[in-house]
Amino acid sequence: MKKHRATIILFILPCVLSLFVMYLYPVVRTVIMSFFSIESVTAPARSWTFNGLANYISLFTSSAFLTALWNMVRIWLLGGVVTLALALLFAVILCSGVRFKKFFRAAIYLPNIISAVALATMWIQYVFNYDFGLLNGILKEFGVSNVKWLGTDMKFWSMLIAYIFGATGYFMLIFISGIERIPADLYEASTIDGAGKVRQFFSITMPLLKGITKTNITFWTITTTSFFLWSKMFSPVSSENSTLVPVIYIYDRVFGTASNTTRNAGLGAAAGVFLSVVVLLVYILLEKVIKNDDLEF
Repeated sequence: MKKHRATIILFILPCVLSLFVMYLYPVVRTVIMSFFSIESVTAPARSWTFNGLANYISLFTSSAFLTALWNMVRIWLLGGVVTLALALLFAVILCSGVRFKKFFRAAIYLPNIISAVALATMWIQYVFNYDFGLLNGILKEFGVSNVKWLGTDMKFWSMLIAYIFGATGYFMLIFISGIERIPADLYEASTIDGAGKVRQFFSITMPLLKGITKTNITFWTITTTSFFLWSKMFSPVSSENSTLVPVIYIYDRVFGTASNTTRNAGLGAAAGVFLSVVVLLVYILLEKVIKNDDLEF
């Protein structure tokens, strides 16, 4: 073993160095930056000015960041409930022996294959368009006047609907992977005992999907905190309150905007650290609340 130690170290070293350079170093640097006043993210350390917790205090006294945080909470909570509920519903239906299962699975997952930019453009130009959009075309058939889906009052909900459409298929596949691992004997035995489909769902399927549900909620939390592209697509020129999320807030503070060229990389770093803590707290809470059963397969 000793004579092969050098060879082992040689093979492991590239991975360790890559982990340090591309992950550990940026994380540590970002945490340190959050306690300094820094104009540019590339500014040398000697130009940094220590200001303690001032960046974090500024975050929670900033109306823009609080608005972004509120939008993120709504996306996480409301969007999460709808997305995961639809994903679970589709997963249960597709695992119930329905015909053309592979076709429907591929069709529901298809939005995840399409570029998010193309998908958002499709919704903006062909579904939510005021003059010739699909939704307003349907409303006209019922004698209802056109709705400004991309107006200030409706833009957030339009963005959320479009995002749910694109995300459901991904979480559906994860649920399907969990349902397919549940032994069919359990369902057969419960059928013999007189349990219907609804009873089987709440007594067998849901309890045995605790681990999968926890995974999906964790993934949804990470996705929500990194919500960037859809916000930019629905507000391409400047950040609007209706589509502002924390990652957009970070982007605007680090790189500036067309109307405000003042940059503050330290403030952006503080916001990034806060989002990381949020994901960590959600994960810890899920570990405490959702316990895996011994029946989990």
